Amino acid sequence: MMFQTPIRGLIACSVFAIALGCKGTKETANANATTPTTPPATESVVATDPMSGEIPFDPETRTGTLPNGMRYYVRYNAKPENYAELRLALDAGSMQESDNQLGLAHFVEHMCFNGTEHFPKSALVDYLEGIGTKFGAHLNAYTSFDETVYMLRVPTDNEEQFDKGLLILEDWAHNVSFEGEEIDKERGVVIEEWRTRLGAQSRIMKKTLPKEYYQSRYVDRLPIGDTEILETFPYDTLRQFYQDWYRPDLMAIVAVGDFDVDKVEAQIKAQFGAIPGVENPREKKLYPLPDHEETLVAIAADDEASFNRLQIMYKHPKREYKDLATYRKGMIDRLCSRMIDSRLEEIMQQENPPFTYAWSGYGDMTRTKDAYQAGAIVGEGGFPRGLETILTEHERAVRYGFTGTELERAKKSILTGLEKQFREKDKLESARIVMRYVYHFLEQSPVPGIENTLSLYQETLPGITLDEVNEAFKSYITEENRVVVMTGNEQGGNTLPKEEEVKSILTGIASAEIEPYVDNVASGPLMETIPTAGAVTDAKVIEEIEVTEWTLSNGVKVIIKPTEFKNDEIMMRAMSPGGTSLYGDEDYQSAQFAVDIIEASGLANFDLVQLEKYLSDKVLGVSPYIGELEEGFRGSCSPQDLETFLQIVNLYFTQPRKDETAFNAMMAKNRALFSNLLTNPDYWFQSEMLKYLYDGNPRRKFLPTEEDLASVSLDRAFEIYQERFADASDFTFVFVGNVDEATFKPLVETYLGSLPSLNREENWKDLNITAKEGPFTEKMYKGREPKAQVRMSFSGDFEWDLKKRYQMTSAVSVLRIMMRESMREDKGGVYGVGARGSASRDPKSRYNVSIQFTCSPDNADLLMETALNDVKTLQEEGPTEQNMQKVKETQRKDLQLGMQQNGYWMSRLMFDYKYGRDPRTLLNQMEAIDALTAEEVQAAAKAYMNLEEVAKFVLLPETDSETDR
Repeated sequence: MMFQTPIRGLIACSVFAIALGCKGTKETANANATTPTTPPATESVVATDPMSGEIPFDPETRTGTLPNGMRYYVRYNAKPENYAELRLALDAGSMQESDNQLGLAHFVEHMCFNGTEHFPKSALVDYLEGIGTKFGAHLNAYTSFDETVYMLRVPTDNEEQFDKGLLILEDWAHNVSFEGEEIDKERGVVIEEWRTRLGAQSRIMKKTLPKEYYQSRYVDRLPIGDTEILETFPYDTLRQFYQDWYRPDLMAIVAVGDFDVDKVEAQIKAQFGAIPGVENPREKKLYPLPDHEETLVAIAADDEASFNRLQIMYKHPKREYKDLATYRKGMIDRLCSRMIDSRLEEIMQQENPPFTYAWSGYGDMTRTKDAYQAGAIVGEGGFPRGLETILTEHERAVRYGFTGTELERAKKSILTGLEKQFREKDKLESARIVMRYVYHFLEQSPVPGIENTLSLYQETLPGITLDEVNEAFKSYITEENRVVVMTGNEQGGNTLPKEEEVKSILTGIASAEIEPYVDNVASGPLMETIPTAGAVTDAKVIEEIEVTEWTLSNGVKVIIKPTEFKNDEIMMRAMSPGGTSLYGDEDYQSAQFAVDIIEASGLANFDLVQLEKYLSDKVLGVSPYIGELEEGFRGSCSPQDLETFLQIVNLYFTQPRKDETAFNAMMAKNRALFSNLLTNPDYWFQSEMLKYLYDGNPRRKFLPTEEDLASVSLDRAFEIYQERFADASDFTFVFVGNVDEATFKPLVETYLGSLPSLNREENWKDLNITAKEGPFTEKMYKGREPKAQVRMSFSGDFEWDLKKRYQMTSAVSVLRIMMRESMREDKGGVYGVGARGSASRDPKSRYNVSIQFTCSPDNADLLMETALNDVKTLQEEGPTEQNMQKVKETQRKDLQLGMQQNGYWMSRLMFDYKYGRDPRTLLNQMEAIDALTAEEVQAAAKAYMNLEEVAKFVLLPETDSETDR
């Protein structure tokens, strides 16, 4: 289920990086199924003694070691058609740097894109963009503490292009040029990458890392490195790192895609086997993470921190997955994490929850340590209570264990996920597979393949007892090797506890009175009465694109596009005109939060906790929404869960719940989450730009204020929700995926055809909210790091025309390439520069072209001028032939790939039915790309990028304010 508050998108990156990123930071160079619907229990691969035997290796993968020590993995995978994912993995990273090389592992990674034997200077990126490969999306790399990985997608229907892809990997492995001029140009780019990471989080990390990675080399080997070294290192120091560590015995090449495995394996053996080995190689050490008996406490406050975060870490020796016994322990880890997470989520639904978000998990930390971690985001003054609650819940599980019903639910949930993977085994995209082999090489992570994995779990999970799980969980919670981290913002009366208080809470938990957990599970069906079905009263088939249109007896429109792209996926979207625009400002906040309140309350006779337990073994997600101009649904499901999915949609119309406890819990969490966000300069900048552009209009706020939250009424929000979903007659539902129309039709007639119908005439309302146009320059001051953020835009009225819209977005794509070359490659002034073009029809037809980048405050004016000069060049000279080829080829590749994806079809169909366009125009898109001319792109640049009307926003550090004024 997709239950979430509006703020979750804001915290997703930081929270999930914390929850999943315990292996350390990474620095990047860029930023109709024939398978059975229920997988059979496959023949067991487990030996007679389930604790004996090796973990099987994926039988669909060819692997081996070349004479020079390089490892290879080759696997055929059909999706996407005519493409392959290539990886070059290096078992070395920043931990291998000498003291005079801090940051150079990452710098070497950058240099691999700036000149090799066969691709001098920028030729590599130019060539790949010319064949439709996106720099960043399909061509990238990252450097971490212990590894460096290069990533590349290449076509396989063109032999020359595929061969060149392998040649690029070979060049990276041993033929990087390291020309002095290119090194000096890249210094600025790497410094700018360092600059983008400056802020509260980086300052906090410097304070907490010495405790988290206690007395280890990791503390001094952050991949981004030392700026003084980056600016001044001699060329040979960089070249020495490459010579020492880029060698075959520390490398693996991985190729997964739509190709002939025999041929590709032979190519790899011949091409990469010829790379000479290194005589007397430098010893590669494995650096330990030392043990510590005492609990370490790291407390760090920062006045720009957005969230109050607490984290408890229990470090354990590295588990080596070398046999089935250790693989079975990994299954137990998953069960424990799933059950404790469910308990934490349940606590979050309390009326006054002790935290707004919580997580837990057991996994890798370093090459020598694993860790069990738990953490939470807490509100103002919430550290003691949040820590105590997290510890209490863990102590409850240690003392009394989990319950049998929890364990069975967790087992079913895990098996459901694996069964879905099994059903999708021939439709999984290569990009989702390839990294499994990278980490098999780097960390010996098991890769049994989905058939073996499912078989192992089917064979093993039933035999895992409650006592085993409880004993395993007890072993996670130790006093030695324990670290507690608390970070946050001490503004506005919020305080972080002292170390003594933290240790007192830790000690007190052992003697606290704690009751056993009670698993509250609702009984009975989701729907007590199946509704009386409606009927399909009109049907139409658009044969050219195999789309069916149904009109139901209650007026509901249903669009169906059956596909074979995924075996186990049906996507759904629904829309109806109206939205929050129909409500006055006094009701706006209640309307804005109405869906979140309903989702937090559950459905029918099930509160949210009970509903999530009921659906734990289902593959589905449904979420209503109310936007400014429309309301509707987003969701997806497995075909086998389609009826339950449609029941939930029906219940969101007919039996939403109004739960005061859930409402109070949700609003308490929102108040806690919003309280410190604007201390973060990034969020503050976005907020201030919106204020300026819309003169403080209450419907264009970045965040609601405390007063806004106080104005939200449960009763009024519930009324608004009911009004928006009281009439299904003007709803259009679109379904894309593995839909069998014969079985689908009666379900649609029952659950959608029975929805309430008022046949009211309704549309959205134009609120006359229009952003301020340029020219203007607004400089703002926030933050203390030497970092500037620049946002420039062109906007105005737009003659709604889809061809002109396409020409405009193409011009923006050309401009993006030009700015990357001028601002990053030539001047080294930015790490990345973004550009986006959009046009909307409703409520007024408007366009917007925006440019954004981060840079040194000293360079902001120069780089703005550089970007605008690129606009001027595009207007006066038009795009170069090379850039036109890059943009058009990328568009062709995107279209080819999109036509193989449910999500692409969904987006196109939703757009077409919303704006009344014939959906068959999709079939002419390739011709439209071919017909695009340089003159059209040039004309679009002139029409939609008026240099006399540019709007500029610049965020500068507070230390610059006096100078500028």
